[in-house]
Amino acid sequence: MNLLEVLRFAGRGLAANKVRSALTTLGILIGVGSVVLLVAVGNGASRAVQSNIEKLGTNRLTVAHLGGGFGRLASASAAATAKPLTVADAAALTDPTSAPDVKSASPVVTTSQTATYEGATHTVASLVGTTPGYFEATNSPVEAGTYFTASDVADARKVVLLGQTVVTDLYGTTDPIDTTVVIDGIPFSVRGILKGKGSTGFNDADDTAIIPLSTMQESMTGYGSLNQIVAEATSAPTTDAAQAEITAILDSRHGIAAANNADFRILNQTSLLTTSTSITQTFTVLLGAVAAISLVVGGIGITNIMLVTVTERTREIGIRKAIGAPDSAIIGQFLVEATLLSLIGGTLGVLLGFIGSRFTIAGVRPVIVPSSVLLAFGVSVAIGLFFGSYPARRAAMLRPIDALRYE
Repeated sequence: MNLLEVLRFAGRGLAANKVRSALTTLGILIGVGSVVLLVAVGNGASRAVQSNIEKLGTNRLTVAHLGGGFGRLASASAAATAKPLTVADAAALTDPTSAPDVKSASPVVTTSQTATYEGATHTVASLVGTTPGYFEATNSPVEAGTYFTASDVADARKVVLLGQTVVTDLYGTTDPIDTTVVIDGIPFSVRGILKGKGSTGFNDADDTAIIPLSTMQESMTGYGSLNQIVAEATSAPTTDAAQAEITAILDSRHGIAAANNADFRILNQTSLLTTSTSITQTFTVLLGAVAAISLVVGGIGITNIMLVTVTERTREIGIRKAIGAPDSAIIGQFLVEATLLSLIGGTLGVLLGFIGSRFTIAGVRPVIVPSSVLLAFGVSVAIGLFFGSYPARRAAMLRPIDALRYE
């Protein structure tokens, strides 16, 4: 019996029990579809996290005073001698001799203030006072208008750049460029509109307004300590070197002898990106492993249906063996039937995964991973062969005389 005849007999066997074959195929379909779709969800979540971090700048380093939301000092003695971050600290970080890998360092003061424009009111979640280098370091391009300049900072000019959320709430569809918005009772000329970054959890990155540092200190917060220093490394590969240089400079300026007594902390975006990528990859593998369980369940279903099929067709098997059909033909027929069920279910499962990836799931847009498609499809075929082999061997082991007597 050649392969074509085996396929023909297998097709007839499956067609004789359409409902049973369809239900068995459904188990494989769900398993393959789940693997493809859940891995796509994990991959989509990973890319979303990476995108959000990259929007903040992959070579960005944020220096913050301990106790200001970034942690606590190691001891009471360290707290007593702790020094605040200052504009002079930020200036020291741009020394090309001691910090050759630091491209810029922008002092930052943040607060929250109410802004008004022609009767409309909005509480700006993050009003930032800084210098021009902040825009490049934090990857904050303008969508319309221009940045403020070093001259604006030197003269403490009352100019502002607004985030998309602030513009929408205050202006609607009106162009805000060159208009006057009142922030904390102080009129500011709108110099530009920042390009949208979107929201991350409860944090709206577009609910912001940025003004010159000198204006912030002179008109609102006073000349106190900084909230942060946002530094930019010369490139992503030199971020770790820049972090080491910043640490050495601030240790020297703040009189820090031991690392555990440091009164500042540095947040490295590259390390954050690496960590988040590792976490989301683990999450993706976990999702795929959970979905793969349904593939095993589908394989057990194939074993069950093929055993029932062997029992129902015992007389047929006996007749075929009595007229000379070899064991290999019997085994081949039942293996092909099991494999066909897996192939059909696997193909439909892949299609289901592709269709599901067109929709947003739990706020994540799934991104298909080609390797997961090939792996799920290949495993589905292997499951057909593996779980179909026992019923096939059982059929081949039937003695013709016993099979012919079976009722």
